[in-house]
Amino acid sequence: PTMAHSQALLVLENFIGGKFVPCSSYIDSYNPSTGDIYCRVPDSGKEEVEAAVKAAKDAFPIWSSKSTLERSQILNKLADLIEHDLEAFAQAESKDQGKTITFARTVDIPRAVHNFRFFASSILHHVTECTEMPSMGCVHYTSRAPVGVAGLISPWNLPLYLLTWKIAPAIACGNTVVAKPSEMTSVTAWMMCKLLEKAGVPPGVVNVVFGTGAKAGEALVCHPDVPLISFTGSTLTAQRITERSAPHCKRLSLELGGKNPAIIFDDADLSQCIPTTVRSSFANQGEICLCTSRIFVQRGIYSEFLKRFVAEAKKWKTGNPSDPTVNVGALISKEHLEKVRNYVKKAQAEGARVLCGEGVDPLALQPGNQKGYFMLPTVITEVKDESCCMQEEIFGPVTCVVAFDTEEEVIKRANGVKYGLAATVWSGNVGRIHRVAHRLQSGLVWTNCWLVRDLNLPFGGMKASGIGREGAKDSYEFFTEVKTITIKH
Repeated sequence: PTMAHSQALLVLENFIGGKFVPCSSYIDSYNPSTGDIYCRVPDSGKEEVEAAVKAAKDAFPIWSSKSTLERSQILNKLADLIEHDLEAFAQAESKDQGKTITFARTVDIPRAVHNFRFFASSILHHVTECTEMPSMGCVHYTSRAPVGVAGLISPWNLPLYLLTWKIAPAIACGNTVVAKPSEMTSVTAWMMCKLLEKAGVPPGVVNVVFGTGAKAGEALVCHPDVPLISFTGSTLTAQRITERSAPHCKRLSLELGGKNPAIIFDDADLSQCIPTTVRSSFANQGEICLCTSRIFVQRGIYSEFLKRFVAEAKKWKTGNPSDPTVNVGALISKEHLEKVRNYVKKAQAEGARVLCGEGVDPLALQPGNQKGYFMLPTVITEVKDESCCMQEEIFGPVTCVVAFDTEEEVIKRANGVKYGLAATVWSGNVGRIHRVAHRLQSGLVWTNCWLVRDLNLPFGGMKASGIGREGAKDSYEFFTEVKTITIKH
């Protein structure tokens, strides 16, 4: 690019010890809706991580000795500041990630604000345990203390939303953090750093190091002075993190992929079920770990469901994310789009039918978006349970619809994947809903709805979908060290 062009690019800097620090080398970040480079992100490694960990360690004594009330007030102030700039954050998130401006405005940024407010409140309401042993003349009680420097690694699908879901409980509990957002979506994290001082967060409490997993992430995970790692991302990366953490006996919280089933019984209310299942399949371009990608429909309503589902999916508008009427924005990268398309090709090669979307319907894009990474909502049917499209996480706007006959059979099929993050069950029979929910191997089961979240309750997956849970109590337990104290009187 010419000098004039490169000056127009946004250049991010690491945030270490309360200051923005330039980096010696940078990575290009693309605008997914145009295919153009629009931002340069630090390509941090060992040195930068070292500096950030040192800053976090130095800040720990002061931050951890503040009262929970003081920390709570600071978190609330930060929430107010992000909320004040909600529109700027939403615009940046949409441009950087490819998601629609509507989704960024109504989901991502409000949830990031809520994450800080939620943990600012919940931190004030935890109680510790106490037991008495009169025969021994003893009383026992527990106390909880922050652990130290937390390493937080967040993904590109819900950038600020998932970063704040980690930062908020970590600092609420009195830890200091070194965070590494995805190198593909770093802008909103960098914008948040600009607000920390104004919110009253002391220098070094929140450090953000930008870069790749292979360099910056690896250095963070391997650092001996980082006792906890919280990671959201792929199961493959999590295996690597587990191996690298093992020599240091680190505490891990891993929120990984899903291959989430929707089970639709013949007594389901289709007027509710169909629009919600279209949303659970294609929201955020299908790039949410909780998205539905296997839809099991009872045979009696299978053809009606399919007809109505495809008609509804075709109504979703794909295109320029900044257009408020668009439902599906751009996928994160050229490589990711290629990967998602390849799943559709594999399904077709196996004899499955693509009813709408990729390769079936024309995709009309505006002139400025011709080189963007777009894909229509795609519905595949006649696909076998053992197909890679039914076993592997696709993480795009693709869903598979298959028929089933009995409750027993569908539970077995729904559980027949390595993942166990979320499931949805649609039925008017309350007994059946409870029975099925109990037997599904899934950390979350929604019935007759999707993505209704109470942050108090545990969030996380079974099997290859992760280790640990997050939520009011669970995050508190993860980010604190418990001690049992016995007093003889």
